[in-house]
Amino acid sequence: MKNKILILSIVAVFSFAFAKAQRGIRVAYIDMEYILESVPEYQEASKQLDQKMQKWKQEIDQMANEISQMKAALQNEKVLLTKELIEEKEEDIALKQQELAEYQQKRFGAQGDFLLQKQQLIQPVQDQVFNEIQKIGSQKKYDYVVDSSEMAMLYSAERHDISDQVLRAIGRTGKQKSRERKQAEKDGVAEKDEPYLSVVEAEEKEAKEQAKEDKKEEIQQAISERDAARNEAKRKRDSARAAKAAAYKERRDKLMADRKRKKDSIQAVRDAAREKRKAEIEAKKAAREKKNDPDGE
Repeated sequence: MKNKILILSIVAVFSFAFAKAQRGIRVAYIDMEYILESVPEYQEASKQLDQKMQKWKQEIDQMANEISQMKAALQNEKVLLTKELIEEKEEDIALKQQELAEYQQKRFGAQGDFLLQKQQLIQPVQDQVFNEIQKIGSQKKYDYVVDSSEMAMLYSAERHDISDQVLRAIGRTGKQKSRERKQAEKDGVAEKDEPYLSVVEAEEKEAKEQAKEDKKEEIQQAISERDAARNEAKRKRDSARAAKAAAYKERRDKLMADRKRKKDSIQAVRDAAREKRKAEIEAKKAAREKKNDPDGE
């Protein structure tokens, strides 16, 4: 009897394993780029970020044009400047080029404003997409959901693509929230009562919200500290540049005054020599006239 029960148990275990193997692993895929581009909130966030990016690019172009003008001005004035003044001009240009490189890094670097603000603007939309994917994956009992936009899909049947399901779910969620908001406004209620949560669920929700707030504060703090350091460095550079510019102007004015004085002195000598020569010519002319007319007639 015991042997019979053991045999039946073994058969049952193998039958269950065989059935699971027969079911196979359920895999679905989504195209995240397609989903995000189809979400209005993502499009609006991308539009805002693009406007800022265009503004930053214009500022970079303006700084680059200023450097080009400084180089052209130096090239035109080189014949009038001493070696020391030329070197100072070149230092000013190098400083401007450094500022341009730092500004480019500030806006578009690995820790720049573009990536930080992109994360702030787009992260909420991506979180919404990921939440819906989790729900669909759980409801449909998928073992894996992969993103085809981030991996090479040599072949995939369209029936496994749940991108449109995610979009429909996001649309329903957005409409539901809109209806709830309108109903709350109609009833004079500020917010809809939240569903009952267990202590564990409430703690998890609070922890997630706190983590999001901490992340936002961390990003904002990093931006503030970085901007403060760069502003202080810029202030010091501007102060040093102003002092250099004043010293440069003083030396240049002195140089131009010395050159003008020398030029005026040479011109005065030439004018004196010219007047002397003219007087000598007049004297010789008078002497000849007197010689030709001894009687003064």
